[in-house]
This record gives sequence, C-alpha cells and structure tokens, in this order.
Amino acid sequence: MLFNSQFFICIFLPVVLGLYYAAAANRVARQTVVVVASLGFYGWWDIRFVPLLMGLTLANWLFAGWFGRTRAQWVPLVGVALNLAVLGLFKYADFLRGTAFGLTGADWQPWHLILPLGISFFVFQKISYLMDLRRGDRHIYGFLDFCMFVSFFPQLIAGPLVRHDEIIHQFREDPRGPAMWENLGRGFILFALGVAKKVLLADTLALLADPLFAKATGSSLSLTESWTAAGAYTLQIYFDFSGYSDMAIGLGMMFGLRLPINFDAPYRSLSVRDFWRRWHMTLSRFLRDYLYIPLGGSRCGPIRQAANVVLTMLLGGLWHGANWTFVVWGGLHGVALAVNHVWEQRGPRLPRPIAWALTMVFVMACWVLFRAPDFTTAGGVLASMVGGHGIGHIALDRDSQRALILGALIAVAGPTSHAFALTRLRPSPWLAVPSGIGLAYLVLLIGGRLPNVFIYFQF
Repeated sequence: MLFNSQFFICIFLPVVLGLYYAAAANRVARQTVVVVASLGFYGWWDIRFVPLLMGLTLANWLFAGWFGRTRAQWVPLVGVALNLAVLGLFKYADFLRGTAFGLTGADWQPWHLILPLGISFFVFQKISYLMDLRRGDRHIYGFLDFCMFVSFFPQLIAGPLVRHDEIIHQFREDPRGPAMWENLGRGFILFALGVAKKVLLADTLALLADPLFAKATGSSLSLTESWTAAGAYTLQIYFDFSGYSDMAIGLGMMFGLRLPINFDAPYRSLSVRDFWRRWHMTLSRFLRDYLYIPLGGSRCGPIRQAANVVLTMLLGGLWHGANWTFVVWGGLHGVALAVNHVWEQRGPRLPRPIAWALTMVFVMACWVLFRAPDFTTAGGVLASMVGGHGIGHIALDRDSQRALILGALIAVAGPTSHAFALTRLRPSPWLAVPSGIGLAYLVLLIGGRLPNVFIYFQF
C-alpha cells in the first residue's frame, strides 16, 4: 500500500500505532506487532514477495550467526554473494541477457521476472551489515531484532538506507518515554509535510513532465517545451523522493525510532560533490563506505582516485535501474565528481551564482537522461534544450504554474522539511488543529485522484 493512500492514513497507520503502544510495555510484543504489520504492508503489494523477503532475511541472520561462532572471514562474503545473486537474478537477468544477445545479434526472449518491491534497498541493507561484521563489528542480533531492522515498513520499500547500528539499539527503548508526545507530534508534522510534497507538488509536476517526455519519444520538443520538461522532472523527482523520505522518517518518529536524514536541500548545491552530500545521503554514504573506500578511495594517486569515483558512480547508476541510460547517468556524475575534485585543488573559486547555475544545469541535463526511456529520446530532449528544434511555446495551466513556481522556491530558498519539523517548529497544542485540518485536506485530495506510486519504487 502507499503512504499517500486513504487506507494507509486512515486505517492501517492508526491501527498499527494503537496496537504498538498498547503492547509497548513488552518489548517482544511491540516488536512482533511491527514485524507482522510490516509483512502485511509488504504483502499488500504482492503476497509472492513475502517469502523472498523473509527467506533472505533468515539466510542473512544465519550467516551472521555462523560468522559470530566461527569468525571465518569468508562467511560474510558468501552471504554478500547470495544477496547479489538474488538482486542480479530479479533485477538484471533480462538486462544482461539482452545486452549479450544484442551484441551477438541472436534472437532471444526475456524472462519477464517480476521485480520485488524494494529489493535494491533491503539487499544493500543486508550487505552493509555483513560487511560491517567482517570489518570487526561484533553485533550479532536476535532474529526478532534483525527481522524488525530489515522489514520495518516505513523504510522497507525505498529507504532511507538504515544501518543496523543506527536503529537496532533503539528497539530496547520503551517508546512511552518522556519524549513520546513530542515524537508523535513532530513525526506527524514531518509525515504530513511529506504527503504534501508528494500530492501537491510531485504528482502535479508529473502531469506536466510525463506528457512532454512521452511526446519526446515520437517527435521533437521545442526549446521551451524541453526546458519545461527538464525543470518539471527535476522538481518532481526531488519532491517525490524527499517526500517519501520525510514520510518514512516521520513514521519512524511516531514509533519512537530515529531514522537518518536522506535529503538536505540538494538543489542549493554549489558543486556536484556538494550535490551528492545532500542528495539521497544514505545511498551516497553506502557507495562511499562499501565501494569507493574499498577500491582505494582517495588514498592513491589522482588517476586511480578518478577511476575509483567513476567506477563507484557507474555501479551507483546501475543500482538505479537495469538500463544503460542509468549507467551513463551514473558515469557522467562520476566524471563530474572527478573533475570537481581537481578543480577544487587547482582551479579558481567561482562566484556562488555561477557555481550554482553550472551545477544545476548539469544536474538537470543528467535528469533528462535518467528520465528518458532510451538514448534517442534523451538526445532529442537535450538537443532541444540548446535550441536544436526552435524556441516554440507552451501553455501551462494554473496548477502547473503554481507547482513550478512554488516547487522552485521551496527547493532553492525555503527551509528543509526536516529542519522545520524537527528543530524550528516549537511544540504547541494549538498546532494540532491546523495540522489535522491540513492532513484531512490532503486525504480528501488523494481521494479525488488515483494515488501515484513513488518514482523510486521501480528501483
């Protein structure tokens, strides 16, 4: 089910929260409530996904226990290989087969395997745990703790990528402590802000971006249309994914659990390096800690360091999807990061407006490649953005105009939602009424349209 659905907001969440706090005095009972609810949440999409999730969870827990008893360094590596094999089978089998058969020119039929929701996220979560064990971490958890760590429904489908040492120790704390009401209040506000980002901004911008990219697959866009498409999608993917993260973090707080922040105003970045410190922050640190640093990181010469960062981002692009457009998107960011590093050491400091403009033009151009279904479409849109098919014009309805203007202002100049909800906002009983009215309005708005899935669900 979707966070931005009436059933989740009006039925699932209140019932699960009520049961959780009713069982709060008993750790096993309250964790059991969460695990059962999380499996129900995941099985709501397709019950066939649940055995894979639980089977992989059990296998990784057994590998961790095996390593805890033997300290054999190869055990975590076998577990990592199992996780990568499962991910490769479901996500990349047809992609790799298609590439191989395409190079040979042979006929082939895709397997059309169903991609389990969130597999990229919960596989990476398990890999990080196993690698931490191999590096010397000695946390061997009970099955209920490990199961809740993996399956906790707010972060199960699309993150944030939570590490074991960030959350499992929180499970022992009674959520009814002195901060309970503040956690519930601030979590509710952050969740509502995430819903607003998704429903009011991302979904409205999708109504603008999707038809333009669909048009680009069969004909050429004008300069105006191409920049509108790129700008709308740039804002859409930010509010869609950061909105999901806000909802996940807010839900975690409502259960008395702190999840890591995932976005920090990335469209205010003054460089590509700065962008990746602010965008999908939990993925960025995973790529850094489990790919870039093991490859040698910055501990080697400049050429090797540049190769390390490019390879890391190529794999990061592939993680996003089984399509060569994602690989090239990641590679472009890798090259830009390598160039950025050299520039910071040897180049002149650019004025802030110029640095920001160059960064945003690069990010937007790359988002075109990320969004387009193939290189031909992406190339056509990019050619249009430099005037290759005339200036043209586009008529925007009032909702689209508002979403573009408001979205740009919030993304570039407004406070981040987590800063507003978690630090700037002062708890007050008077906030309950307007907050409740605001969420009620969003629930009614959701009922008037089909809830849109989140962009990152496809990964």
